[in-house]
Amino acid sequence: MSNHRAHVLDHCHPALEVPFSREEYRDRLTKIRTRMAADRIDVLYLTAPESLFYVSGYTCEWYQAQSPKSWPATSGIAIHRDRGDFILFDTPSEQIMVRFATIAEDIRIFPIDDRRDGIAFIIDELRASGWLGGTVGLEFYSYRPNPAISQRFRSAFEAADCAVTDGSDVLRDVRWVKSPQEMAYIERAGRITDVGLAAARDTIRSGVSELEVYGEMIRAMAKAGGENPSITLPVLSGPRANCGHALAGRRIIGEGEQVNVDVCGVFNRYHCNAARSFYVGEPPREVIEFYEQAAGAMDLLEGLIRPNIRVGDLVKALKAYYDDQGIWESASWVGGYELGIGFPPDWVGNFVYEMSDEDSNVEFEPGTVVNFESVFYAPRMSGLTYLIETLLFRNDSAEIASRMPRGLHVISSEHSAIP
Repeated sequence: MSNHRAHVLDHCHPALEVPFSREEYRDRLTKIRTRMAADRIDVLYLTAPESLFYVSGYTCEWYQAQSPKSWPATSGIAIHRDRGDFILFDTPSEQIMVRFATIAEDIRIFPIDDRRDGIAFIIDELRASGWLGGTVGLEFYSYRPNPAISQRFRSAFEAADCAVTDGSDVLRDVRWVKSPQEMAYIERAGRITDVGLAAARDTIRSGVSELEVYGEMIRAMAKAGGENPSITLPVLSGPRANCGHALAGRRIIGEGEQVNVDVCGVFNRYHCNAARSFYVGEPPREVIEFYEQAAGAMDLLEGLIRPNIRVGDLVKALKAYYDDQGIWESASWVGGYELGIGFPPDWVGNFVYEMSDEDSNVEFEPGTVVNFESVFYAPRMSGLTYLIETLLFRNDSAEIASRMPRGLHVISSEHSAIP
């Protein structure tokens, strides 16, 4: 009888599918090693999906994040500060995938008898390679692996005469400044974001459910080449529009209701965020005026942003605007965070800034990308002012990624979905 498994594993080599050149991956590895040296880390063992992707292109549909205890998340990438290439460790189940979804050349697959739990194999292989005995950095701030498995990793490295430290900041800080190719992917994601917002605008009607709007957004973005976003996109109507992080549901949108939509377009796992509010029927005048006040901050922002602007200077000007408009006391959350690589369950990056950061000397240097959220509770409990934009800082300019108009989008009652 033919051994189909052996034949596939020996001969199946799909064409390489990674989003960056080998030169860019080599440059990333150099930056990582420079940071490791500064942090006095000899070996870095990476487990976060974002880190695996950044180093090698690794993408997968399943990371064992919430798996049975007998299927622990132990696959990952080991980098030595000054020796050779990185080593990719993975299960036999991914033996084909890692051939085309990564640039890894040193791939070590767990033995079939221990295919689910690779910790012992990883330690043995690193010891045989002469990589152990120094300081090992683990990503303690990653959800993957869970605390129980993370502790097992720590114990195993310590038993191998290694000191263990938190290495979470190495990749998070290195990823802060994006390459020109990364910026191009985020810009492409911005076009996909606008496709999603346009699909929401064209679908929202009285008589349509939130889930129908969500489905049309996803369909339109997928048709435009978009991938699944790292957070499920909220579509929230009526009283639910007064919160920001609930899930789209079966609720039917009604006449005289606001609908809030938060979208991230995704291209090669790079995210671009924008949010808008829609109103079915004629909004009350005070709601329109308040929304315009919140949206005015975006016009101010567009004139302020430039490469290397201090966070403190930016937030000080924005806070002064809100105070002048007399709406600050109605704030829900105003600020922003880094955007870039994202895998479920989160697209929120490492760096966060808020209106209290007036003394921050952090600069939005060229190659950085953040969003900005101007979110306030509007009159009559109509809903939050769902105004979010993504800011791209380039070498000689800065811009807002989305081209979708920022005003409160009014959906005519004539287009009700109810006959």
